[in-house]
Amino acid sequence: MTARIPIAGAVRTDGDDRLPPPRFAYDAHTWREIAHLLVNLPVALLGFTYVVSVLFVSGLLTVTVIGFPLLAGALLGARQLGKLERARARTLLGVRVDEPSPLPLAKGGGLLQRLWLALKDPVGWRTLLYDFIRLPWGILTFCIVLTGLFVLWPVLPFVVRGLANVDRVLVRGLLSPSDELERRIAELESDRGVVVDTAAADLRRIERDLHDGAQARLVNLAMGLGLAKEKLMEDPDSAAAMVEEAHGEVKLALQELRDLARGIHPAVLTDRGLDAALSAVASRCTVPVKVTADLESRPAAAIEGIAYFTVSELLQNISKHSGARSASVDVWRTENRLLIQVRDDGRGGARLDGGSGMRGLAERLGAVDGLFVVDSPVGGPTVVTAELPWRDRAETDRKG
Repeated sequence: MTARIPIAGAVRTDGDDRLPPPRFAYDAHTWREIAHLLVNLPVALLGFTYVVSVLFVSGLLTVTVIGFPLLAGALLGARQLGKLERARARTLLGVRVDEPSPLPLAKGGGLLQRLWLALKDPVGWRTLLYDFIRLPWGILTFCIVLTGLFVLWPVLPFVVRGLANVDRVLVRGLLSPSDELERRIAELESDRGVVVDTAAADLRRIERDLHDGAQARLVNLAMGLGLAKEKLMEDPDSAAAMVEEAHGEVKLALQELRDLARGIHPAVLTDRGLDAALSAVASRCTVPVKVTADLESRPAAAIEGIAYFTVSELLQNISKHSGARSASVDVWRTENRLLIQVRDDGRGGARLDGGSGMRGLAERLGAVDGLFVVDSPVGGPTVVTAELPWRDRAETDRKG
């Protein structure tokens, strides 16, 4: 009987001892890291020369009118160098770094505003710092890797991995955009679009209401008065009836204009504040509504208007869809936030994605850095919480 002697590193398969398949000691990933570290030196020389040249020349010329524009151009050029470095790190090191948002120079206003926007660009300044400190590091990595290819062959992959990790840290630390800043920029760009769309929708609504309501009644009124004028001498009784009918049309037109003005900005909100305005809109709701407003002072007019229309829209939804027997509106201030909570004991099931009304309210509040939360399980009750930033009316009046 022949005994089997296990071999170190062997893999047992179906009772047979087989050696592992041969592989290269240096895989493709290691070779890419070696290539990156060797290329560090020429790239670092290029970046260091660029930084020293532009800073020296623009620094000398700051006493003239071309110094600051030259520095702004240098920062824009540094952005392009950073883009190339991110591409090199992505290809050779596998580092995925998001590209920073482009500078909105086309929307920066005048020449001085665009110049100042470029001069305070944090991405450009961080790229200049990155290129400035890379020269000694590029010399060090080039020398270590080039020497290691001849005398440190067995341990070179470990050395290369450590050096490449330092490069990864530098790229992520200096060439990546600020996550919070980029997130905020994206939110502001989205909010600006929401504000523009909301304003356009409001203008279309006002135009439609004027065209279909008061304007149509005024046209009928003009026609009726014209016919009454023609019949005044021939048939005074018919003319008097027409004038009476025209008088009714005038009253209806005035009422529609008042309703339209109240929809734009109610007079009670301007004159008496949020408490009285919410009580007025609650009185028109088909469900009994209890309004509680605990505000020692009035917020800014814009915040007050958004709060009013938010509650108005929510009470309309309660009247139309909730099937509730009672509802409540609570408004209070907590530090620098205005909070609104609308409750009803209806059937529930309200969702932000259930229709354009709730979603529109959430977008409108989000455009002013507010929050909108709906808690509406099936069967009820429904609790909608809205939060708005607080700005004092007196402060905004002084700025205005």
